[in-house]
Amino acid sequence: MPVGQLIIEGLAIGACYGLFGMAVVIIYKTSEVVNFGQGEMAMFSTFVAYHILTYYHCPFWTAFLITLIFAALLGMAIEFVFLRPAKDPSLLGLIVITLGAEMLLMGLASWKWGAEQKEFNLPMSYQVTHEPFAGIRISDWAIAVFVTAAIIMVLMYLFFKFTKLGMAMRATQQNQHAAKIMGIRTERVFSFAWGFSSLIGVIAAMFFSAKATLDPQFMMEPFLKTFAAAVLGGLMSIPGVFIGGEILGLIENFFGYIWPEWKPIIAFVIIVLVLCIRPSGLFAKHYVKKV
Repeated sequence: MPVGQLIIEGLAIGACYGLFGMAVVIIYKTSEVVNFGQGEMAMFSTFVAYHILTYYHCPFWTAFLITLIFAALLGMAIEFVFLRPAKDPSLLGLIVITLGAEMLLMGLASWKWGAEQKEFNLPMSYQVTHEPFAGIRISDWAIAVFVTAAIIMVLMYLFFKFTKLGMAMRATQQNQHAAKIMGIRTERVFSFAWGFSSLIGVIAAMFFSAKATLDPQFMMEPFLKTFAAAVLGGLMSIPGVFIGGEILGLIENFFGYIWPEWKPIIAFVIIVLVLCIRPSGLFAKHYVKKV
């Protein structure tokens, strides 16, 4: 396989990791909590899109918009029902709560739609390819991933940098009590962060399912690899997590081609190395909180 083709395919899957990583970063930038139920939230919302398309035969873009609304409401509901009632929980306690939400959503999806694999199709197909350069092919799916990830990354960066709500989310992350004193309604900030994160997560999940298959466990592996990309780029950096996803996609694709047996574990190797060498990631600033 030409090196150029390996690079294109690595960047495409890396953009998908980066896109899903943005969903992880939104919650972490607000509350410093890694949501381990992120993959299952996206999985469940993708099943909603599948249900609308299969049983109600709606046009794709209608089902897409309905799913985005559902995903946002699902994220807000999980924050309101599971996390908000917890009084002064520890960081470990919050992580355990997200793991509980993960298991609940996986169980509900298995009960409603079954455990068998299903096919989820996007208007942009992974099989339809173009050949912009000799010997190098790029699919409609890859083009859609590149464009979607770039647009969302730019919008998120501008949102956190220049909007009042984005600055309120950053202030809440840095010091929740000080943010409350300044008049920021932190409960609404958390609710918005979970809803926004869930909305972006389902967009990435649709790309993952269109490339592979749809079942209740299909987002477990992408989440772990996305977490590796977020750790690599920096959990506090929007551009960093996207670049981390691209780096992971390239490394994974080249290792998968040269040493296929290394491909399943390369993400975990990256997590261990980055945490040992630079815990804050390659592109995030390291902050020390004074207490």
